[in-house]
Amino acid sequence: MGIKAIISVSSMQKDNENDAIEIVSQGNFYKKENCYYAVYEETELSGMDGTITTIKIKPDELSLIRKGTTEARVNFKENIKDISMYNTPYGTLELLVQTKKVSIDVNDNGGKIEVNYDMGLAGQKPLNTSLNIDIRTI
Repeated sequence: MGIKAIISVSSMQKDNENDAIEIVSQGNFYKKENCYYAVYEETELSGMDGTITTIKIKPDELSLIRKGTTEARVNFKENIKDISMYNTPYGTLELLVQTKKVSIDVNDNGGKIEVNYDMGLAGQKPLNTSLNIDIRTI
């Protein structure tokens, strides 16, 4: 379903630039109703082998939906808090996300998304994180 795309997802925590993560995967990109979707399979490199990630993109918000060995749904909308359960093979974690900024520039050919948010696990100090997604149709 959809057209083939190269989906690049990079994540970096403030004060910890050495732990930046970037995953580049081939996946599918399509539009359904008024949302764009980018779908790709995670790999061993991401630590989520056996998981399918779907990025649901609206004009001013996005959802990161994972199904498989890791399961979660995290919503990013500017100035909104989201609490979700992150199910991993090692147990379930409560994840709190406070989105500070969302920039979405996506059209039928792909595009770019930038998100800045504070993320904390239950009871832990939140970490400021930047998420950058680049979708290129091929």
